[in-house]
Amino acid sequence: MTLSFFDQFMSPTHLGVPLMALALTLPWILYPTPTARWLNNRFLALQGWLINRFTQQLLLPLNLGGHKWAALLTSLMIFLITLNMLGLLPYTFTPTTQLSLNLGLATPLWLAAVIIGMRNQPTHALGHLLPEGTPGPLIPVLIIIETISLFIRPLALGVRLTANLTAGHLLIQLIATAAFVLMPLMPAVALLTSAVLVLLTLLEIAVAMIQAYVFVLLLTLYLQENV
Repeated sequence: MTLSFFDQFMSPTHLGVPLMALALTLPWILYPTPTARWLNNRFLALQGWLINRFTQQLLLPLNLGGHKWAALLTSLMIFLITLNMLGLLPYTFTPTTQLSLNLGLATPLWLAAVIIGMRNQPTHALGHLLPEGTPGPLIPVLIIIETISLFIRPLALGVRLTANLTAGHLLIQLIATAAFVLMPLMPAVALLTSAVLVLLTLLEIAVAMIQAYVFVLLLTLYLQENV
């Protein structure tokens, strides 16, 4: 039976039961738990150093009022990086290629940031809808445009993450299929294609980490406007 290249993005099921919840909870098992010892092993020390560096980078655009979101944003970024990296393994499923999941992560956090801005500083939050010095005839048009751009932010977050991961996985599958087909026909070309596949896989590892970082960084920028 011939399978479509897009079958890898279908939500897995077993006996009719969707396994999306299992795919989301399994990465948490891989994280090492801190110990009560004074000195941790090298892996825990490296994990703590990376988390501290990530947290410092995320908190750079935020003022002191937004630092209370540090634990949530750092946990989200580590979770997304783990999901994206595990999706590059053979015979695995990448939950972040599902637009519904990415929208489910982006929309509540974006909405929380907007609600905080409306509650704490409504004048400043509504002031983003109308730039200062706008001519009178353009005021209604600009308000509509800025309102649309405000509500399209969670959609842009979800589509950006979904599109980048989906394109990378499709390209890897296409090149892997080409290398497999060319192996008995033109071994030299197949080896060259395999080398390209290895380089593309390394690129996708970087993309998986960068896209998770960009997703959370944009959320911090949206939060900065409302805190």
